[in-house]
Amino acid sequence: MLHTMRWFGPHDPVSLFDIRQAGCTGVVTALHQLPVGAVWPVSEIQARQQLIEADNATHTPLHWAVVESLPVHEDIKKGRPSRELYIANYKESLRNLAACGIRTVCYNFMPVLDWSRTNLHYEMPDGSLALRFVWQDFALFDLCILKRPGAANDYEVSVAAAAHEQFAAMSAVEVAALTNTVLLGLPGSEEAFELAGFQTLLNEYAAIDAAALRENLHYFISEVAPVAEELGIGLCIHPDDPPYPLLGLPRVVSTEADIAQLMAACDVPANGLTFCTGSLGVRADNDLAAIARRFGPRIHFVHLRATKREDNPRNFHEADHLEGDVDMYAVVRELVLEEQRRAEFGGHALPMRPDHGHQMLDDLKKKTYPGYSAIGRLRGLAELRGLEYGIRRGLAAEAPPPRRHAEAPQYS
Repeated sequence: MLHTMRWFGPHDPVSLFDIRQAGCTGVVTALHQLPVGAVWPVSEIQARQQLIEADNATHTPLHWAVVESLPVHEDIKKGRPSRELYIANYKESLRNLAACGIRTVCYNFMPVLDWSRTNLHYEMPDGSLALRFVWQDFALFDLCILKRPGAANDYEVSVAAAAHEQFAAMSAVEVAALTNTVLLGLPGSEEAFELAGFQTLLNEYAAIDAAALRENLHYFISEVAPVAEELGIGLCIHPDDPPYPLLGLPRVVSTEADIAQLMAACDVPANGLTFCTGSLGVRADNDLAAIARRFGPRIHFVHLRATKREDNPRNFHEADHLEGDVDMYAVVRELVLEEQRRAEFGGHALPMRPDHGHQMLDDLKKKTYPGYSAIGRLRGLAELRGLEYGIRRGLAAEAPPPRRHAEAPQYS
């Protein structure tokens, strides 16, 4: 696989040299400075490429391998008439990326919130810090802090009662910490949503159920995937994180069935998947190896991380990359087999990044983007590279030995 790491640009505390020294040759990044829905100009794309490649003449070369993400405007998700403008802009951005040689573009279709956690500093047994999601804490935010109308219908009675009891004992500092964590904005952004106007954003989805959101997603992909196909771009959707509805908002990329519907909605190779084992692995009913096997040709980008479901299966935390509930051996084996099939037709290596990582060692003293400290991801990448190496060696040993020269077939 093509080993990559996510980089949030010039202000990322993890430098390009950190990524280079981790053993990566690919960089996953985006133009976070541009507003959602705007066209990505060639000049801005090239400026980012030049920044990434600045030291290539004297050091191990890096290149911009994957866009993560080219965000989808909320008006597209809501199916508003203005979506036509934003879809046109999206197509133009794809053309500009292709003109600059970038061929893999990740996106997601989660309404309002890009991802959700309730604790960004969950202490693991070894003292490192991980990301965690606790259903009761999220209920507390929804019921007691946001006070969303109708929220009580979305939680078990026992969970709601425990949330109210927990809230009564919380300090103002603890309430603010939970609020800020839930309302955290897009990865790579310093800006979070404001509580005062957050309910208004949710209200705009009041009439949009899962069927309507899915219809809007399928409309979007039917418009943009043919353009991506012409350009030679692999357009790959990131699954919901976590993969179930939150705050009354529908989620439509959470299961194998969801993925199958999306692939069928525009049946061209460019319409593909960002295979995120952490997001899909939160659900026990997702067989990750089977999903990798079924959708292998449509996987354009891979996020490898392991989540661990807790006693309440709606609670989970980020585990070490080779632990948790993800059978990483089975998953990576399927991905290696898919790469071998592609190689028969001159296909390219799958870009993979170690997704998230524990904050550990010297990084405990630093401020980093949640889940994106250097050392935790370096550990994860090292483990995954070793696993991949072992799988490749094992598969090679299983293959029949090459024929001796005397046994080579003769052609007339």
